[in-house]
Amino acid sequence: MNYENYDPSFPDQPVVDLYLPLWANLPAFRYKPAFIWVEDDSPDPKCDQSSTSLTYSQLNDSVQRISYHLLNTMPLQRRDTVVILCSPGLELVETIFGSQRAGLLAVPISPPDLFSPKQNYHHLVRVLSQTKPKAAIAHPTFIAAVHHFISSSSNTKLVHMLQNLHWISTDDIKIGARNLNLQFSPSSYEGCKPDELYLIQYTSGATGIPKPVLVTAGSAAHNVRTARKSYDLHPNSVIVSWLPQYHDCGLMFLLLTIVSGATCVLTSPGAFVKRPRIWLELITNFRATCTPVPSFTLPLVVKRGGVKKGTSPINLGSMKNLIIINEPIYKEAVEEFADVFGPYGLSPSCISPSYGLAENCTFVSTAWRFNSSNVPLTSHNKLLPSARLGYSREDDVVQEDMDIVVVNEEAREAVEDGTEGEIWVSSPSNASGYLGHPSLTREVYHGRLRNKVSKCYVRTGDRGVVKGEERFLFVTGRCVDVIKLQNDREIHPHYIETAAQNSSPGFIRAGCLAALKIENTIVVVAEMQRSDQKDVGILRKICQGVREGVVKEEGVEVGVVVLVKCGSVPKTTSGKIQRWEARDKLVGGKMSVLMEMAFGVHYSFSTFGRRSVDEDSNERKGGGRKVEGSDQDILLSYSGATSRPSLLSLL
Repeated sequence: MNYENYDPSFPDQPVVDLYLPLWANLPAFRYKPAFIWVEDDSPDPKCDQSSTSLTYSQLNDSVQRISYHLLNTMPLQRRDTVVILCSPGLELVETIFGSQRAGLLAVPISPPDLFSPKQNYHHLVRVLSQTKPKAAIAHPTFIAAVHHFISSSSNTKLVHMLQNLHWISTDDIKIGARNLNLQFSPSSYEGCKPDELYLIQYTSGATGIPKPVLVTAGSAAHNVRTARKSYDLHPNSVIVSWLPQYHDCGLMFLLLTIVSGATCVLTSPGAFVKRPRIWLELITNFRATCTPVPSFTLPLVVKRGGVKKGTSPINLGSMKNLIIINEPIYKEAVEEFADVFGPYGLSPSCISPSYGLAENCTFVSTAWRFNSSNVPLTSHNKLLPSARLGYSREDDVVQEDMDIVVVNEEAREAVEDGTEGEIWVSSPSNASGYLGHPSLTREVYHGRLRNKVSKCYVRTGDRGVVKGEERFLFVTGRCVDVIKLQNDREIHPHYIETAAQNSSPGFIRAGCLAALKIENTIVVVAEMQRSDQKDVGILRKICQGVREGVVKEEGVEVGVVVLVKCGSVPKTTSGKIQRWEARDKLVGGKMSVLMEMAFGVHYSFSTFGRRSVDEDSNERKGGGRKVEGSDQDILLSYSGATSRPSLLSLL
C-alpha cells in the first residue's frame, strides 16, 4: 500500500471504535491486516514463527457480531460491567473492541491459575470485589477450571464471587455470532459515547496496592490521537508488541493501531521472556517501524538476545520509534543497546524515551520528534529525558492539549527549571478517577496551583526536573520512594540499586534489587543469580562490595545488605520494583534470605521481625549460622519462604 492512499486530513473520531468501520470500508484498507498474532512455542530459535491475522474488514465484522451477540443473546445491557479473562491473542483483541461497541464497561485482566500453589488469584479477588461485574468473558478451558475450583476450594469468598457471575464462553460468542450478517450503521451506533466509561484499568502497583482507574471512551481516544501525532504513526507504520494486552501500554497500542490505520504484530509476553530474540526477529521479518518496550528490555536483550546464535539474520534498519517506557531510563543502558545493535541497522535517532501512567490513560509525552536532528539526547544525572516542554523550531509537533508542569508538592507552586518537584499533568486524556476511592480521587485528580485560578491537574506522584533550552523533562523517580539522608540530602533509591548491582554484576540479578530506609538505616536487598550459592566467603565479599560500590558511586553509607534467593524481590507486571512490598516482606520475615550483613550500625534481626542477633542461631526459624567479623555481624540462613513467581507468570 502506498502512503498516498491515506488522507492526512482524515477526520478524528470521538471514540476509537468509530475508526474501525471507516478503515474497513476503504478499498485500500479492507484486506489490510490490522493485527497479526505470532506463535512461538518452540524453544529452538531456528524454528519459524507461525502467524494468524485479522484484516480491518474481518475485525470490524467480528466486532459487530460480538457486540450484537452480547446485547441480544446474553443477560447484558449497555453500561453493564464485564470482566474479560482472556489470554493474550487475537481473541482478546476482538473481545475488547466488541465490548466497547456493545457499550459495556470492560475490565480486562490476566486469567490467573486458580490452582497455583502460590495462590496468585488475589488480584482477581480484588477486581471482582471492587468492580462488581455482571458477567465474565473467558475461554472455555478457564471456565471449566472455575467450575472445578468452585466445587473443590475452601476459599468461600472467592467461590461466592465466581458463582454470582454469568460466565460467557468465547467459543459460544463465536458460534452464536458466526451466522449473523450485520452491517455497521453509524446512525444506530450503540457503543460507548465519549463521556461514558468504557474501561477500568488498574495501576501497576509500584507504590501501593493496584487501584482501579476509570477511563472514558473520549479520554482514551484523545490519548491515542496524541500518541499518534507525537510518534508520527500512519497507515504505513508497522508496530511490534509483546506487552500484555489487557492493560497499560500494551492495551494502548491496540487502540493506537486502529487510530493510525497501521498494522500491529503481536506475540505473548511469555514468548519474549522465554526467547528474547523473537522480538528482534519480528522487527526484522515484518520490517517494523515502531515497538514499545519497558526499559529493562534493553539490557536483557543485550545479555540474552542470542543475536549470533540464531540462523535468521537480524536487521533493525526499518525502526523509526524504539519507544522506551518505565522510568528511570538510564542513558548508559540505551547507549550500550545502540552500540550493540548499530551494526544491525539500528539508528540512534529512533530511540524514543517516553513517559506515561494509567491516571492519564497511558501516554503523557516523549522526548522524540520525527523531524529532529540526529544530535544525541542530553542527560541529567545519568538519565534520559521523557519529554520536551519547549520548542525552538516552528515545525515541531506540539502535543495536543497536554499541559505538564513540575510543582513543589508542599507549596503547590510551579518550580523554576532546574529544581526537582512533582510532575502534574492536565489534559483531556486525564482519567475520571479511582473507582470506590472518592477522597483519593480528589487528592490525585484535582490538583490546583496555589493562588491561581487554574485547571485541574493529575498529581502523578512522580518526581521530575526540567532542564535546557528545549526544556527537557527528566523523570527522576517516585515521591514516596525518595530516601532522605541524615545530611538533608535526598536520593532516589534506583541510584543506590544501580550502584549495588554494578558492584557484583556476575552475582546479583540486574533489576532485582530494592533500596529501603528502615529505622534511619539504608538497607539494600539484592537477588542472587544462583539461589544455591552457599559459599560464605563469596557472599561476604558480595555484601562488602555492595557497600563499597554504593559509597563510591553515590556517596551513600549502606547500613545493611540482605542477599536473597532469586524471585524474592516483588515486582509489578511491567517489571517495576515494588519497594513498599519488599519492605513489608523483609520486616515480616517473608524473604528467602541467604545472608544479612550489618555495617557500623547497631543492628539486630528484631528489626526485620526476627530474633536478636545475640540469640542462639540454632533457635532461629529456618536454621542458619552466625559468622563473627571485626565490625559486623553476618547471618547465613536458608528460608522456606515463598519466592516471587517468575517474570513469565507476572506478565
